[in-house]
Amino acid sequence: MERVGYDCDVLVIGGGIVGLSTAYALTRAAPGTRVAVLEKEPGPARHQTGRNSGVIHSGVYYRPGSLKARYAVKGAAEMVKFCAEYDIPHAVTGKLIVATDRAELPRLHALVQRGRENGIPVRELGRSQIAEYEPEVRGLAAIHVGTTGICDYTAVARRLAEASGAELYYGADVVRIDRRPTRGVAVLTADGTVVRGRALVNCAGLHCDRIARLTGDEPGMRIIPFRGEYYELARPELVRGLVYPVPDPAFPFLGVHLTRGIDGGVHVGPNAVPALAREGYGWGTVRPGDVAGTLAWPGAWRMAREHWRYGGGELWRSVSKGAFARAVRKLLPAVESGDLVAADAGVRAQAVLRDGSLVDDFLLREGVRAVHVLNAPSPAATASLPIGREVARRALRALDAG
Repeated sequence: MERVGYDCDVLVIGGGIVGLSTAYALTRAAPGTRVAVLEKEPGPARHQTGRNSGVIHSGVYYRPGSLKARYAVKGAAEMVKFCAEYDIPHAVTGKLIVATDRAELPRLHALVQRGRENGIPVRELGRSQIAEYEPEVRGLAAIHVGTTGICDYTAVARRLAEASGAELYYGADVVRIDRRPTRGVAVLTADGTVVRGRALVNCAGLHCDRIARLTGDEPGMRIIPFRGEYYELARPELVRGLVYPVPDPAFPFLGVHLTRGIDGGVHVGPNAVPALAREGYGWGTVRPGDVAGTLAWPGAWRMAREHWRYGGGELWRSVSKGAFARAVRKLLPAVESGDLVAADAGVRAQAVLRDGSLVDDFLLREGVRAVHVLNAPSPAATASLPIGREVARRALRALDAG
């Protein structure tokens, strides 16, 4: 097919770190490929990328052989190298995962085994050894993971945007997609702009299922937004680095943890509560269309029936600062409610299947002239460089097929 009449070869929807990593990978894997990135906000990284704790995850949690494990281990090393190359603030700090209850000890030991299977250096600590790393933290046992770090992911996204050479369309809210097998893809934005490409990559995060449906592809899942609420620690000297609880394997969230960020402040959180809008960063943000979409999806009800007890605890910690502080004191006994200062929240785009299953791994699907990133959970920012290469590989294959 001739290139005449197309604004680009590959049209990427979504200016978060995965979309920008994809654009970056495309122009490196196939020099001369024309890439356009459409982002509805006035700049990059305004949602999940720019509203997280900034952790470079080691990969210790993830099932060996899973995409999350493979991409996180590889991506952590690449992210540190990328930050060093482009002078982006970062540090390899290591972190503690701490068991505070005897029932957590078998899960902690399982993490040791999982980390070693993933090729990650893990040191087991007894009760008295925890203080070597974190004098104010208390627990029965812990593990130290040396490859965990922190960085400024917003700065990473901006650098990817610059280095990609892609044409960037900001303020481009996609409202319609016309895809034809022999004529490529045309995208209409809310301001009337039309952008035409030979293939489309959907990295729309919180809106990825909607974009998939606009192309005519049924994704088989829906995004259910969960808000992660954070506090800032008023006494950051209580924490030297990163401290995590032992996660509950039944739920794909890591629990309330303490993260010393690249700016020296300590974030506490997040909890995870259902958001009343896909970009619902507070209880006061309600979008009836988003709520209706959640309630109309059978998987949302099945998920609620299975996880109501866990969810109830998260909701209580959302409305009760005292309850949140009690959860933190399991790890850090010195914390009082007054030490917790409200900070900006984030929203996680959680893919939920029709049967109520919460998708725990990366989910990539392909359609005619389209690649959809339908679940990019933590550690997506950590793993964004290898994920971008994989998505780019599939997009280039879609171009070749046309």
